[in-house]
Amino acid sequence: MHQPPPSPGKPLNKRFFARSVHDVAPDLIGATILVDGIGGIIVEVEAYHHTEPAAHSFRGPTPRNLVMFGPPGFAYVYRSYGIHWCVNIVCEAEGSASAVLIRAIEPTHGVAAMRRRRGLHDERMLCSGPGKLCEAMAISIKHNGLSLLTPPFAFHARTAKPEIVTGVRIGITKAADLPWRYGLKGSRFLSKKF
Repeated sequence: MHQPPPSPGKPLNKRFFARSVHDVAPDLIGATILVDGIGGIIVEVEAYHHTEPAAHSFRGPTPRNLVMFGPPGFAYVYRSYGIHWCVNIVCEAEGSASAVLIRAIEPTHGVAAMRRRRGLHDERMLCSGPGKLCEAMAISIKHNGLSLLTPPFAFHARTAKPEIVTGVRIGITKAADLPWRYGLKGSRFLSKKF
């Protein structure tokens, strides 16, 4: 018998996202993200700041990354390697163009729907990577530029301060040495161990 999902904390507001990407990223560990009521607890993220070359905004605005230059608290969704959708959270003041990539979540809400969408049963594998979680939560380009503070999105603060581990970001060649990947210590749902 499946346990009922845990009760998430209070809804996050625009002020939460309107801070340094380096404050927002670790504070997202343990928060809950839902899309149309489906999702879970964020267990892994990566920070991207406009001043470093791995950020999509590093060379300035383009049609693809324009949402990053807008106000905080919006979704930046892009296609990775022409295959997977990835969802990012725009942070800092408008024009800063910094964002947090959601890398992995622990599925807690709508697990049956996620299993159908991903075509597999193993809960650990449903959302253990940015492309996997977008497929499981049905996030696509249609979510790009949408507010994270209104439906279909719901973002809830964590209810307790978790133990967080840090490491280098994954799958990038530029600024690869920056320790801007954050994860929930001991989580079984990470995309890759720290």
